[in-house]
Amino acid sequence: MTKNPPTDVSLPKGIHRSWKLPDASLGALWDSIVMDEARKKQLLSQAIVNFTVRPKVERTVLPLHGVILLVGPPGTGKTSLARGLAHRVAESFPSGKFRLLEVDPHTLTSSAMGKTQRAVAELFSQSIAEAAAVGPTIVLLDEVETLAADRSKLSLEANPVDVHRATDAVLVQLDILAEQHPHLLFVATSNFPQAVDSAFMSRCDMVMEVPLPGKEACKQILIECLKGLAKTFPHIGKIASGAQFDACVGECVGLDGRAIRKVVANALAADPQVAIDPNKLSIDHLRSAIGQAKQARLQGGKQR
Repeated sequence: MTKNPPTDVSLPKGIHRSWKLPDASLGALWDSIVMDEARKKQLLSQAIVNFTVRPKVERTVLPLHGVILLVGPPGTGKTSLARGLAHRVAESFPSGKFRLLEVDPHTLTSSAMGKTQRAVAELFSQSIAEAAAVGPTIVLLDEVETLAADRSKLSLEANPVDVHRATDAVLVQLDILAEQHPHLLFVATSNFPQAVDSAFMSRCDMVMEVPLPGKEACKQILIECLKGLAKTFPHIGKIASGAQFDACVGECVGLDGRAIRKVVANALAADPQVAIDPNKLSIDHLRSAIGQAKQARLQGGKQR
């Protein structure tokens, strides 16, 4: 489980967490995200290049901005992957002390004309720039579409002029920081990449999709979850070796990793007797919970 860093009342507006790296708890997050290992290696390599190559090569040769964008459905682990990536990057440089800053974009938005733009500009030009001046810095921009909304799709409602200006401010500041601070890396995430401004996308050195898990990944997630529970409730460990387990795994396909783990929790709560004694959890409880989760997701999709 990820520990929370100590609350720092001096954190500037827009930054809600600051981590000293490396941090083993973030490394555990990296390991917990089940996806193709070759793609994880590619992601790590791209992040490392930001700190080994970018500071030494002119941008006319390699126009790197120091921005990686992770896209995919909710629940696929983009934020956890980004945090884990920050740890793994720092771990790759034993002599360097890194810092991870997590931006909360929702604290920057305002209905008052011009305030969002000013808040964004101050965050990038002061808070982030000052951290980058001290040492290698990685910045997590969760839900980046909040700050870099696609200006071509904005309606004439909800104060679009200010949203335009906020996106403009992000783009301008990214350009300035790319020039002045080569030891700075942004890792952004988005559930809705179609809502991210194309000019922001063009500044990304890498855009990587974090997809829903396939059958093998579902199996690994489910086994890890059951094994974790078996440390406390030993009989749960027998489920993974049962005859119906493979069918159970197949039924998980279409769910994200977070949903698969919640399915196990829902199965534990499916019957008062199981809730009292989790050792009574059965494959039937799991399959029923999976079916309910799939049905709920289907209904949710229809309502949208």
